[in-house]
Amino acid sequence: MNSSTGTAHSGIAGPPRHERSRPDLRAALADSSSVGLALFLLGSTLGVLVVHSHLAWWWAPAFAGVVYAGSLEFLLIGLVTATTPLAQVALTAFLVNFRHVFYSLSFPLHRIRGRWAKAYATFVLTDEAYALTTSASAREWSGRRILWLQLLCQGYWVAGATVGGSAAALLPVRLEGLDFALTALFVVLAIDGYRADRDIPVPVTALVCALVARILLPGQLLPTALGLFTAALLIRRALTTKDHSRA
Repeated sequence: MNSSTGTAHSGIAGPPRHERSRPDLRAALADSSSVGLALFLLGSTLGVLVVHSHLAWWWAPAFAGVVYAGSLEFLLIGLVTATTPLAQVALTAFLVNFRHVFYSLSFPLHRIRGRWAKAYATFVLTDEAYALTTSASAREWSGRRILWLQLLCQGYWVAGATVGGSAAALLPVRLEGLDFALTALFVVLAIDGYRADRDIPVPVTALVCALVARILLPGQLLPTALGLFTAALLIRRALTTKDHSRA
């Protein structure tokens, strides 16, 4: 009786947790493969720029692992080397990463279980992870799969920064144009996003906001353009919701 009961219970329990997570890990590897190479190369670029800025190579994996904020890390190199006051660094970080506040509105954090898992998913939320996890094909992804994808993305970034920093320290060859790599990645992500959902007003609105910001406040182009674009999207959503409610 006891043995049969134990067998029944073991059948209900299913395979161990690490075996249950393997399909999610394999799926996350496939999901992240498209941006994984780009993140590794960008991380390598960050590592090279760190060394070219006369910082120790280990600052590259430190920035990549602790800050992990993409464009902010590239800005942070200049801020650190210029001994910028901490208050100005904090303000810059707030302006550059303020878009993450809006990411949280649609990021599927509710699928992730556990307080620490949710905290980590929030910490490593990046543009690439957001673009992948909020796409139409990701609506059925489990929380474990999302978490694996974010962990892999950070791993690509940190590994790239480590390789780039250590290689630049061993082979001090000056490379030009590396600071454009992050911009190139965002362009590719924007193109992929348009291909997935061919919503023409969105890129047109983004372009108009950038041009207006360039004319009105060229010294604060990025925060101004992001603010205008966010306001335009909110207005559009409000109008769309109103039209749907009337229908």
